[in-house]
Amino acid sequence: MHHRQIRCTLPAAACARAESILLERGAYSVTFQDPGGEPVLEPDLGTSPLWEDVVVLALFDGDADLPRIRSGLEQALGAGAIEAWREETLPDQDWERAWMDSFAPMRFGSRLWVCPSTHPPPDAEAVNLKLDPGLAFGTGTHPTTALCLGWLDAQPLADTRVLDYGCGSGILAIAALLLGAPEAHGVDNDPQALVASRENAERNGVTDRLHLLRHDQPDPPVADLLVANILSGILIDMVPRLMALVRPGGRVALSGILEQQADTVIAAYASHVAFDAPRFQDGWTLLTGVRRDT
Repeated sequence: MHHRQIRCTLPAAACARAESILLERGAYSVTFQDPGGEPVLEPDLGTSPLWEDVVVLALFDGDADLPRIRSGLEQALGAGAIEAWREETLPDQDWERAWMDSFAPMRFGSRLWVCPSTHPPPDAEAVNLKLDPGLAFGTGTHPTTALCLGWLDAQPLADTRVLDYGCGSGILAIAALLLGAPEAHGVDNDPQALVASRENAERNGVTDRLHLLRHDQPDPPVADLLVANILSGILIDMVPRLMALVRPGGRVALSGILEQQADTVIAAYASHVAFDAPRFQDGWTLLTGVRRDT
């Protein structure tokens, strides 16, 4: 048995429609990839993490009529929307297993491991966060997530109420709970993010301590520690709201910031946060500090 795969490039705005059509035509899976040349970003709240142009991969049975599928896409999306169309024949294999096996356990700081279900924890005595890649961002592979996880690992979290604003997969809030925080709140306006966070909380046995909210619901209690891994522009726009959600003297971690954007974000928060030295990884920045008594 074999499978057929199509690979093409589409404008990001056409991806949702294209995905629906491909699934209706029998696709096993539809995957979006960075075409190269643009940074992979943690998404803005409530948006899909897509680039200006997107490489689309769709997997079908071996007898799928790919020319007919292409014709249907062209009719729906308009002439010229599809670029670099390629059809491939692929040998049979366990696709889900092959995809999952590409993710290995990752260590952050001195205690914390993020472990997919396909691999046993390398250190059974460590703090092991069970997480599989899914629809919401945040598996630890992106530098912004890695920077936040390493910072959380070094924090004293006993008696600390944590707020993860823009929680995505819930990885940061769940990590804080496993590392000793008694309570965490996660806020997002993407319904898929809240579903993923809830499922990951169940997988890690912290459902009763992780409280999930949409951004338009009443604010959570004021936090002792705020982590917001979003994007620099959103962080700047949200200065008043985020600062109202962390107590004076509380700890703050801001990420999703490119190195060249760090000074702008620092300036926006300077009257509210006494910042530590920035931390950098692969062109990205983590800003941490203490909420001023203002």
